[in-house]
Amino acid sequence: MSAHGDHDLGHTVAGWTGTAIGAAGGVLLGAAVVTTSAALLGLGLAVVALAALTCWALHLAGWGKPTGPRPKGRQDWRLRDTAARHGHPGCLGCRMAGRGRLRPAGAGGSAPAPVRPRSDGPLQGAGAA
Repeated sequence: MSAHGDHDLGHTVAGWTGTAIGAAGGVLLGAAVVTTSAALLGLGLAVVALAALTCWALHLAGWGKPTGPRPKGRQDWRLRDTAARHGHPGCLGCRMAGRGRLRPAGAGGSAPAPVRPRSDGPLQGAGAA
């Protein structure tokens, strides 16, 4: 049992890595304020942005967790999330990556919908005779 009881607080590789990089960015931003350095300010902001992108990439690679508590046997922070490849329902990060979108039952891929010909007049452009 952890210090937090039976709660799944989301301790994951993605979370810890993003937090560590973000903390380093925060230290750089603090140093920029103390020294009034625009270069440190820019570097600190870049490191914070890198933290967000790293955390997102690790989440998509399966080192994060879905929304809500995980099953008891899957709460170790070193376990990969095998469902991440298809996207987590209700996850903004997965939706931004094009994963986890609702598909009709039986839709296996992302085939485009068939195009119906328009009947609003003669053809124009390259297809015209």
